Amino acid sequence: MFKRLKAGFESLKAGLARTHNAILGGVESAVTGASREEFLEKLEESLITSDVGIKASTEIVDSLRTKLVGWGNGEKFREYLRDAIYDILKEVEKPLEVDKSPFVIMVLGVNGVGKTTTIGKLASRYSAEGRSVMLAAGDTFRAAAIEQLEGWGKRAGCPVVRQEQGGDPGAVVFDAMKAARARGADVVILDTAGRLHTKVNLIEELKKVNRVASRELPGAPHEKLLVLDASTGQNAINQARIFNEAVGVTGIALTKLDGTARGGIIIPIARELKIPIRFVGVGEGIDDLREFNARDFVEALV
Repeated sequence: MFKRLKAGFESLKAGLARTHNAILGGVESAVTGASREEFLEKLEESLITSDVGIKASTEIVDSLRTKLVGWGNGEKFREYLRDAIYDILKEVEKPLEVDKSPFVIMVLGVNGVGKTTTIGKLASRYSAEGRSVMLAAGDTFRAAAIEQLEGWGKRAGCPVVRQEQGGDPGAVVFDAMKAARARGADVVILDTAGRLHTKVNLIEELKKVNRVASRELPGAPHEKLLVLDASTGQNAINQARIFNEAVGVTGIALTKLDGTARGGIIIPIARELKIPIRFVGVGEGIDDLREFNARDFVEALV
């Protein structure tokens, strides 16, 4: 167990290496080579360029300014920085509880954020836990979206409810709700179209899918999981706001943290949106979609 936990932490640490280097790479060497104010200014600049945002960066640096009395202690600096970031992230550490059957997860997000991959990893996770999982190919617009979802379904060993490309996503969800009850599925994961969040027709389609799921299974969808790509920086916050206004996002999966130095975006997402962060993606492997743990995340980052 200990070895597995340690390996998981090392994987998280490796996935956050670029963001770690962006924030701390040029800062720690300045602990003994600059005045406190010069150092804090450099830190604030590093935080902002890592997409932590101006407001959050200022708050973190102001917090450190009140604590860094004994200047030149690098370990104390790291401790205080970890605490400042943890105080923000702990507010959104709320693991997803699959407490109903069937439990319906509607997955949202624009094209390219890793939505289909996230669905596949979730399906594999829940299947490995012994739950019966069903996927619904509600993205009927994007070419190859249905085939990609079916590929993940085969890997996870779960059925996929689908229609032909160009079909009605609402009809797919209707069929999925019926099939889930008939087959006694534990978890149903609904894919949705991933066109730009600024497109009115997409937002209306999402609202329709949401209504159909709720009508066929009262209380569904039980989770509206928004997938955000960390490398898009501040644009991820704009996406979250629009999707949240449309259907009420209940959780976030932040992907591609391993491929960007802008993973600091998780901090303003937590600070401004207050939406639970359920998962973080730090690699391509099945196990690289990790349940978000604020303390582990901060330890790996700093």
